[in-house]
Amino acid sequence: MPSSETAIKIRNVWKIFGDNPETALADIKENGISKSEVLSKYDCVVGVADVSLEIQRGEIFCIMGLSGSGKSTLVRHINRLLDPTAGEIIVNDRNIMNLSDADLRQYRNEHISMVFQNFALMPHRSVIDNVALPLEIRKVPKNKRMEIAGKALEMVDLVGWDNKFADELSGGMQQRVGLARAIAIDSEILLMDEPFSALDPLIRRQLQGEFMELANVMNKTTVFITHDLDEAVRIGNRIAIMRDGRIVQMGTAEEIVLNPADDYVAAFVSGISRLKVVRAKSIMIKIPTYKKEMGEIPKDASTCLENSFLNEIIAENPNSDKPILVTSESGSLKGIITRDALFKAIVEGVEN
Repeated sequence: MPSSETAIKIRNVWKIFGDNPETALADIKENGISKSEVLSKYDCVVGVADVSLEIQRGEIFCIMGLSGSGKSTLVRHINRLLDPTAGEIIVNDRNIMNLSDADLRQYRNEHISMVFQNFALMPHRSVIDNVALPLEIRKVPKNKRMEIAGKALEMVDLVGWDNKFADELSGGMQQRVGLARAIAIDSEILLMDEPFSALDPLIRRQLQGEFMELANVMNKTTVFITHDLDEAVRIGNRIAIMRDGRIVQMGTAEEIVLNPADDYVAAFVSGISRLKVVRAKSIMIKIPTYKKEMGEIPKDASTCLENSFLNEIIAENPNSDKPILVTSESGSLKGIITRDALFKAIVEGVEN
């Protein structure tokens, strides 16, 4: 579970590609010119536009958006595969923009790992040698790195595949090797750039589930890039939605689905089922309001926990037309859900 301690801070980051990024940025700040005007005037492309966010230690933070929204560009600033045109990247209270070349290599090798969409395996190396490669770069003795790599392969269910080569593995298995390599590094921060998007839906969902199980064990701070809202909802503790290089909304899946910031976000989330996103506490009527508007609390009503999802509430109360009492984990009464409110939340969402 994420802690209250911040692991990654991104402050007012801009990334402008082209020959005159600083001049283009100055014009943006002074005159508010648009992305298209930057392109026509300076032949520059705005990749990331004034992004600020904080990611908590142990959190799985999903960044999503359509192709070209800036999500992959943004994540590559965290390991400085890209340097920002302006702004700061603070990782574990350390401004990584101040790292020397030697310190940057150490930072990438010891403190951060990345899982790519294209697996990034070395075809001439065996599976276990691919997993052990970062440890070899660290000059870890061979016996020790093979031991660590073997344990990582166990965690991703690839025992017995140690001496196979990449072209002997399916796409899903190759992605498991990439994940095992990230596990073997044992870095505190994991960057995942659409790691499952090249896989067929069944394998993709299976790997999502396996990753979530591993995440609970590893407790890594994870930045997960995806264009798939269902994937973000399933995996992320919080989600940031990007458009044209900017973050247009950030929050939990429930917050975004129930209260989209604009028409773009509303269209983005329109196809998502609320059944496994919306919780009881978001649709309940508080006790004083219920008593004032609807009378006494029913004595024979069923109950649900305040963090129960809609699908759980429906499964536990399939036939009753009576209101449902919402309680905390300790058993205290928090509110009441009417049948009308429940059905409306399923079909329409929740009004502010």
